[in-house]
Amino acid sequence: MSETLRRRHGADDDSAREEPAPSSRAGRRATFRAADPATPAGSAALRRSRRRGESGTETAPTRSSLRGRSFIGTLKALDVLSSAGAHVSVRVADLDSGEEVLTGDDHLTLPIAGLGVVPLLIEVAAQIEFGQLDPLEILDRGSTPPVGVAGLWQHLKAPALPVADLAVLAAAASDAAAANVLLNRVGLAAVRARMDDIGLQKTALIDRFRDERGLDDAPQVALASAGELSTLFAAIVNAQIVSPAVSAQVGEWLNLNQDLALVGTATALDPFAHEDDRHRMLFVNKTGRADGIRAEAGVLAGPAGGAAYALVVGFDDLSIAHRLRAHDAFRALGADLMEYVF
Repeated sequence: MSETLRRRHGADDDSAREEPAPSSRAGRRATFRAADPATPAGSAALRRSRRRGESGTETAPTRSSLRGRSFIGTLKALDVLSSAGAHVSVRVADLDSGEEVLTGDDHLTLPIAGLGVVPLLIEVAAQIEFGQLDPLEILDRGSTPPVGVAGLWQHLKAPALPVADLAVLAAAASDAAAANVLLNRVGLAAVRARMDDIGLQKTALIDRFRDERGLDDAPQVALASAGELSTLFAAIVNAQIVSPAVSAQVGEWLNLNQDLALVGTATALDPFAHEDDRHRMLFVNKTGRADGIRAEAGVLAGPAGGAAYALVVGFDDLSIAHRLRAHDAFRALGADLMEYVF
C-alpha cells in the first residue's frame, strides 16, 4: 500500500482549518486515514438496538463488520485517484457515536454540483414548518430562465406545480428547473442565512443551476467540505437540523433519491422504491454530478450499525476512463460501508 495511506491509531486531525482546494491537480497526493479496527467504536443505544435479534439478546459484531472498519478497498481506490492528481475529500463517521472512521482532506472546500439542493431543501422545509411557505402554493416554471442540465420537469407538460412536488423533484431527480424555481421563491439570502444559523461555514448554495456559466456568473452552483456534509446528514437523520419536523421532512424527500449509481450501487436497493427495505437498511443520500465533479453524502444504516459519509472528487474529465476511475472510488466506499453496517 502507498505510503500516503496510513491507519489512524487515535490521532486527531490537526488540519481542521479552512483551506481552499489547490489550484492545480498535477502532482497532488492526499493522505487518507482509517480508524484502527481494533479500536472500540462505542456502544450507543442505536447500534445496540440494531444488533438485537428477535430474542432481544445482543449479538456480537460479525467478523465482516470488524474487517469493514479498515475500509481497505476505499483507501486503495482513493489513493489511485489522488495519484492521478484528483482532488479528493472524504469523511466517514459512526452514526451512533460520531467517532471518525475514515478521513482524508475532509476540511477542503470543493464544488459539489447538485448536492447543493440539500441546503435549499432545508430552507424550504423550514419555511413550510414556520408558516412562511404554503406547501401547496403553485409555482410557475416560467418564473426562472429555462435550464436543461438535469431533471424531469423540462419534459413534463405541466407548466406549474406546488412547492411540495417541486421539492420531491429536486430531491429525487436532481431536477434543476424545480430547484431554480424553489430558490427563486425562498431566496438565496435565506438559504445562506439558514446555513449560518445551523453553523455550517463551508457549505453554501451560491447560485442557481445554469446550462452555461458566463464570466459574470458564479463559477459553481455550490461548495462544501466532506466534513460538514457528513455531519449535516447525520444531523438530518438524528432529527437535529432546525427542528425534528424539518429534519424528518428533509429526510423523507432525500429518501426518494433515485441516483444509486455511486455509493448506492453496493446496497442492491431498488433506486425507484427504497424508502422501506425489508432487510432493515436505511439509506438516505444525495449526489452531485457535473463535468469533472462527482460528490455524494448520506447515511447508511443496518443491523450492525450506521455511518454518515461524504465523498467529493474533482478530477480531469478527459475521458470515460477518468470518470470510471472516479466512480470506482464511490463504489468501493459503498462496499466498505455495507460491511460496516451488516
